[in-house]
Amino acid sequence: MVKASITIKNASGLHLRPTGVLCNEAIKYQSSIRFLSKNNTSETNAKSVLSVLGACIKCGDEITFVCEGPDEEQALAAMLDAVESGLGESVAHGR
Repeated sequence: MVKASITIKNASGLHLRPTGVLCNEAIKYQSSIRFLSKNNTSETNAKSVLSVLGACIKCGDEITFVCEGPDEEQALAAMLDAVESGLGESVAHGR
């Protein structure tokens, strides 16, 4: 199991479009990919659009990805890269 935290920089948080980008990236990996946030007490399945939308992640929220499985290192790196790149959208600066 590997994990790392990152701050969401998307100006509108994880609404439908960036959530789709995140989930499409996550399903490329065999590993379980989940994340935790301070405003959500349970783990969120990063491969499920409904789960990610239900987590209500806003700009500036910190999430911690937890990846477990045969390609966990690659999965974690891909999730961090996807969030860092803005998930297909422009990102807010100064956060």
